[in-house]
Amino acid sequence: MRRIAIGLLVVALGLGAAGAVLYERTRALYRGFSGPEQFVDIPPGAGTRTIGDRLVAAGVIRDHLTYRAALWLSGQARRLQAGEYRFDGPITPLDAIGKIARGEVYVIPVTFREGLMIAEMAKVFETHGLGPAAAFVDAAKNAALVHAVDPAARDLEGYLFPETYSLPRHTDASHLVRTMVERFSRVFTPELKAAAEARGLSVRQVVTLASIVEKETARADERPLVAAVYENRLRIGMGLQCDPTVIYALQQAGKYHGNLHSDDLAFDSPYNTYRYAGLPPGPIASPGKASLEAAVNPAAADYLYFVSRNDGSHEFARTLDEHNRNVQKYQIQYFRDRRTNEATNGGSGVARERGGSGGKGRKGGKARQGGPGRYGRPGSRR
Repeated sequence: MRRIAIGLLVVALGLGAAGAVLYERTRALYRGFSGPEQFVDIPPGAGTRTIGDRLVAAGVIRDHLTYRAALWLSGQARRLQAGEYRFDGPITPLDAIGKIARGEVYVIPVTFREGLMIAEMAKVFETHGLGPAAAFVDAAKNAALVHAVDPAARDLEGYLFPETYSLPRHTDASHLVRTMVERFSRVFTPELKAAAEARGLSVRQVVTLASIVEKETARADERPLVAAVYENRLRIGMGLQCDPTVIYALQQAGKYHGNLHSDDLAFDSPYNTYRYAGLPPGPIASPGKASLEAAVNPAAADYLYFVSRNDGSHEFARTLDEHNRNVQKYQIQYFRDRRTNEATNGGSGVARERGGSGGKGRKGGKARQGGPGRYGRPGSRR
């Protein structure tokens, strides 16, 4: 009897020691993978055993016994969530299970800034390692996603809402494009639709105008004023003469190389608002919420012109004479100072043309009413 008691005591002590070791393992840091990081993908509907198999196989948890002990101690067995998880260093089994129970899936933040067109968004998509740019461009041809609000759409230009999206590593282009369109639908509220209808504008016209506003100014306080300039021009039948629309036309034709020249204003495209009156046939970029709001709620101002102050802001004018004075003050003097600086610093002594989106890359002469001169138009962002 005594031997049995001693035997039971030995077993109990052994179990206790093993339990203590196992308990300590659930709280001990462990790293069983060699690379800088390890990803564990847990599919929807996976049971606790499958999850344990993947964690052990990935080297995140030492063995199945340790995993089961940690799972029991955590009390989180019913809360484990599907998704891809990233582990980049030693971690305790309890912390690993806690991470999965909290649903801390690995995502890549991808920012699409306001004013990008589809081709530029595609490059952002590719740069973040989500897939080739061509896949994004192809996905953005699915105009059916917006036909309920824009039956004339032939692609999704303007309807891919610019924002920061948190994406899993294996997000495909089609899924992302659909998500961006859904985000646009939430931002373009019934109130915005009602405001557009009150002004006699279709959704397509609003998005087109908003995309122009987005390209012309980055300042929130100026967007309603820029929208007012274009609305006033549309109302009186005055040409929009908007450089960003010409740049868009050239980009679509593969003929834009960073600078806008006077000869480019003759380029034959319905998007060329120097040649064709009214709004262009569709959006030229993806506008943000502020630009959409400005398009349906422009400022109560009678401006017809604006010119860059070369600091990110603009000077607005009601008459051509007033606009010419602003041009003299801000633009012509800018080129003179630049020419002087280049000559002083050993440069060519000639002011070079400025390039980039928003129509900054063209020299011009005296402003003319409705003419193609650099300053005979509303203005530009920079």
